[in-house]
Amino acid sequence: MLAFPAMFINIGSDAVPENRSLRMFIYILDDDSLLNIFHLCRPVLLDDDVADDGRILEGGEWARERWWYRLVQVCQRWRSLILASASHLRLSLLCTYGIPVTKMLAHSPLPLTIDYLGDDRDIATEEEGIILALQHRDRVRRIRLRVPLLNLQKFILAMDGEFPILEYLFIEPPTGLSSELVLPNTFKAPHLRHLVLSDFGSPIVTSPSLITGISLVTLSIQNISPSAHSHPTDLLQQLSLLPYLEILGISVHSPVPNHEVERKLLHKPVTTHVTLPNLRWFGFRGASTYLEALLPQMTTPLLEKLQISFFRQPNYYTPYLLQFMGATKSLRFDSARLALYKNMIDVEGYPHQGTTMYNFSLSIHCRDLDWQVVSGAQTFRSLRTVFSAVEHLTLEFFRYPISPEANNEVDRIHWRELLMSFSNVKTLHVDDDFFGQISRCLQVDDGESPTQLFPELKELEYSMPYAAKEAFMRFIVARQNAGCPVTLIPLEKS
Repeated sequence: MLAFPAMFINIGSDAVPENRSLRMFIYILDDDSLLNIFHLCRPVLLDDDVADDGRILEGGEWARERWWYRLVQVCQRWRSLILASASHLRLSLLCTYGIPVTKMLAHSPLPLTIDYLGDDRDIATEEEGIILALQHRDRVRRIRLRVPLLNLQKFILAMDGEFPILEYLFIEPPTGLSSELVLPNTFKAPHLRHLVLSDFGSPIVTSPSLITGISLVTLSIQNISPSAHSHPTDLLQQLSLLPYLEILGISVHSPVPNHEVERKLLHKPVTTHVTLPNLRWFGFRGASTYLEALLPQMTTPLLEKLQISFFRQPNYYTPYLLQFMGATKSLRFDSARLALYKNMIDVEGYPHQGTTMYNFSLSIHCRDLDWQVVSGAQTFRSLRTVFSAVEHLTLEFFRYPISPEANNEVDRIHWRELLMSFSNVKTLHVDDDFFGQISRCLQVDDGESPTQLFPELKELEYSMPYAAKEAFMRFIVARQNAGCPVTLIPLEKS
């Protein structure tokens, strides 16, 4: 909240300045001036520098909706002025944990923000208040629900009818639970701007009653049931009705095999082309074949962020992804972070070294380390033109340590294939748990050139014990002898 000058009043404290002139100064301000000050106090729900994708889709800190609660307690004039300007100041009552919703609704006609996040919290005592708030459809401005599944189903059933001022709808069951939630057929929200749903069984994006005539800015439909997995043409036709979209995210609940997608495409080719003139963030999770069917039919002149997630597949052939990225200047990057996790391999591209917001992300979901490396090598190979622009590469390892038995020659070949797509790297940073694999990749065997991998490398940074330096020395010496020296730089742990 914007702080008031001391000459006005110290909000949040019962103390009032002793100097009478300071106490009286507040009263010489006219109502318009006070309203302008109050308007400046309205907080931004989501900070501009938030890098967490989940928080962005959740809409930020809705608790900030209570910004005006203290102001109306300062004096009767402020209270009257603020409440009389509720629409101008966009006031709303926050219905959340620990709030007596029934009592609050009985004493104020203001719009409602319904916010219950956290599947580990006791919702039983809140259930009556939530259902009562949902029944005030003409007052509900925002809804955000992440609660136990049985409770969530009750709340969704209570959303039967039109919500004329609803702007934000976020519904997500607890993590790890598979469900096929369905919104009532009678649900309508003509002024909805942000729609984020997860684990819904019906094909939401093809429901005319939900999106027709809506100026949606955010549409994120996650974990759609395979039974509701629509044809790309159907999806594109519905997206053509949403020219104001800035954020679009689509994913299916479980892997849809490429051959099943290919069968659908052969039976019914994609014929619809759509231009999304305001789209800035596109996220996709599913079969690569489905994405390859979408991308040639999409024009996104302002796209700034592309986020892709594939399930484990026998092959990853992505020529249209390469073409799409090559035609989108804002998706180019010179810095990248490659990380291996317990259940996926992930690469993120950053426009410049030191920036915290990536503009490209590609994940492949599989648990076995060998599949992660092989799948990554195959996919990165098809995007080698894009990755060749990377000059700064960070390697991070978030898995359990690899046993010595797993470090055989075949693994080394796959590791090298994985990293060869980054042919222009000048600075390489290796974290603690990755140096074993990388040091083996960099070793020069008989007949191999020391510049075959990372030929443009100038600096090798590491943040490991002294033993790591010894592991890299053979590579350093070989590069020195080849006339392409590499500087080894130890970094202190933060």
